[in-house]
Amino acid sequence: LGLCSALAAGAAERVDINAANAAELATGLVGIGQSKAEAFVEYRAENGPFKSADDLGLVKGIGPATIAKNRDRIGVGAADDAQASA
Repeated sequence: LGLCSALAAGAAERVDINAANAAELATGLVGIGQSKAEAFVEYRAENGPFKSADDLGLVKGIGPATIAKNRDRIGVGAADDAQASA
């Protein structure tokens, strides 16, 4: 029971990288400040929605380590919903 409580307490809230604004991205993702969050929003506006968490690597200055730290926090909207219902 204690382990379940610890896991629930440590579970991260998912952030939809295709719907969240810059402030939500900056507060919801580890190691992402306001300027990087704004870069996500700008990239999304210019190139369309992200298809996967790995697509964040297309944003200048975001590498695999940042994506790995946030993988359990990243949602990708409709694609994420489809995986959850499968």
